[in-house]
Amino acid sequence: MDKRAAWREQEQQLIARWNAANERYRAAHTGNQAAEAEAARAELEVLRRQVARLKVEFSSGKRY
Repeated sequence: MDKRAAWREQEQQLIARWNAANERYRAAHTGNQAAEAEAARAELEVLRRQVARLKVEFSSGKRY
């Protein structure tokens, strides 16, 4: 059960980071701030890879 709690916490943190990066990306685009938009887009790419990694772990049975 300890692992499940840790995994759930990890997933919740990932969701929070995703939402924050998405909001920064949208705000930078509406404000025409190219540098900030690019930085937020780069962070979203990193988060996409992490989500993909979690999906693979879940599908292969390594999670839950």
